[in-house]
Amino acid sequence: MNESEFNRLVDRTMAAIEDAIDDSGADIDFDQQGGVLTLSFENGSKLIFSRQPPLKQLWLAAPAGGFHFDWADGEWQLPDGRALNTLVNQFASDLAGEALHLEF
Repeated sequence: MNESEFNRLVDRTMAAIEDAIDDSGADIDFDQQGGVLTLSFENGSKLIFSRQPPLKQLWLAAPAGGFHFDWADGEWQLPDGRALNTLVNQFASDLAGEALHLEF
């Protein structure tokens, strides 16, 4: 994958996350600036997504730690195979205090 393709994938992923939050009706604010997407929760916690073009990775910073995702098999995955969608739903549900099913 070249850098242009990588950036398109990340842009599409971040837009899909924003749309999923809007569709969920959850009280989660989001802001995207300079290629970084920040989700802010009522309790003050944040999930921060950033792109790493040299590594072709999407990074997620969460209260539980930092996670580095590679594009594989049509989705963003950790080296152990866990998908971005799965972790975002888990972390967002924990931070929002309600079960969320964000589809992106």
